[in-house]
Amino acid sequence: MALACASHTRRLLLAGAGAPARFFHAQPYQAKVGVVEFLNGIGKGVETHAAKIEEAVGGNLQRLLETRTLRFKKLGVPCNHDM
Repeated sequence: MALACASHTRRLLLAGAGAPARFFHAQPYQAKVGVVEFLNGIGKGVETHAAKIEEAVGGNLQRLLETRTLRFKKLGVPCNHDM
């Protein structure tokens, strides 16, 4: 029994010594997402205000992410402060 286990272990070690790795990680891809697509993905009723918000931030997703809650409230978008 011990001999069979040892030969099996040796076979695994020798097979993996020069062989390429079996597992690989896929490279993440980046997709361009607009303001409207981003807001539609969030859901929770914000998609009804998507056109108004996109116009206010100029279609710039980074600017949308930097926009504060008070600015959204001035646009008439209801905001919750739940954290």
